[in-house]
Amino acid sequence: MAYDKLLADRIRQSLKDRKTAFNEKEMFGGICFMVDDKMCIGIIKQELMARIDPQQEADFLQETGAQKMDFTKRPMKGYLSVTAEGIDMDEDLEKWIDRCLAFNPKAKSSKKRK
Repeated sequence: MAYDKLLADRIRQSLKDRKTAFNEKEMFGGICFMVDDKMCIGIIKQELMARIDPQQEADFLQETGAQKMDFTKRPMKGYLSVTAEGIDMDEDLEKWIDRCLAFNPKAKSSKKRK
């Protein structure tokens, strides 16, 4: 199933408005926005994939639409998925983008394949 193209456009525009350098990679049937060569935020099907500070995960799980990301049948620490009801409003999406960008400098880079 394809990812939500409108949501991708909203994220793309937000990152451009912030003058944040990013690259896009299509992966796992979705799209990932890479900041400083690190996974920052993405979309899988219709849901936002948020890479957040694991120390704040419990607090963020209290937000509307937020749930642990369980892509491989094992919850991934520091990654949440957010349903449409949690990002419908621009200010809600912006809040999640802020959180992802705030954690990005502390996030570890993935090892590059040779």
